[in-house]
Amino acid sequence: MHDSVNPLTGMVAMVNMMVGEVIFGGVGAGLYGMLLFVLIAVFLAGLMIGRTPEYLGKKLQAREVQLLVATLLVMPVGVLVLGAIAASLPGPAGAVSNPGAHGFSQLLYAYTSGTANNGSAFAGFGANTVFHNLMIGLAMLVGRFGYILPVLALAGCLAAKKSAPQGLNSFPTHGPLFTGLLLVTILLVGGLTFLPTLALVPSAEHLSLGF
Repeated sequence: MHDSVNPLTGMVAMVNMMVGEVIFGGVGAGLYGMLLFVLIAVFLAGLMIGRTPEYLGKKLQAREVQLLVATLLVMPVGVLVLGAIAASLPGPAGAVSNPGAHGFSQLLYAYTSGTANNGSAFAGFGANTVFHNLMIGLAMLVGRFGYILPVLALAGCLAAKKSAPQGLNSFPTHGPLFTGLLLVTILLVGGLTFLPTLALVPSAEHLSLGF
C-alpha cells in the first residue's frame, strides 16, 4: 500500500527509519538508537566547551567514540551503498516498476526498511529476485549486527568505568538546552546523511506533481 501514497508521505516513512526510528512513527528498537544520539550529543557538547565528555558520570574516551562512529556508518552502508549497487546494475534495477523518481523511491524504501526494520517494500518493487533477496538480507544483517555489536561493546566499556561525581562544570544532560542539542544532533547526523538522496527522489517527485 505504501506504493500508492503521496511522495512526501513515503518520504516521512523513510525518514522515520533513516534516523534510527527514534521518533514517533518509527517502529523498531528506537531506545538504543536514541541513547546513541544522546552520547553523540554529549561528545559534541564536550568538544564545544573544551572538556572531556561524560554521561551519567562515565567519561567518553577514544574507544567509546570509535564505537559511536561505527554505529553511524550502519545506515549509510545498508541504504546508500547497497542501494547504489542495486540501482547501478541493469538486472536488479529492472525490479523497479515505475520509471523516474518514484521508481528510485521504491528501491530506496526497500533497502531502508531492510536495514532499519523488517524488510517491507513498496508494492510495485519486484524484490523477489535472487539479487535483491541476497542484498536486502545482507542489509538486514548489517542493520542488526552493525548496531548490536558496537552497542554491546559500548555498554561493556561504560560498565567497566568507575562513576565520577558530576561537578559544577559538567555539562547537564537534561533540560531544554540539552534537548535542543540532541534534536540538532539527530537532524545533522540523520538528516544530512540522507538529504541528497531524499532531494533526488521523494522531493523531486513531489515537485513534479505540479507540472
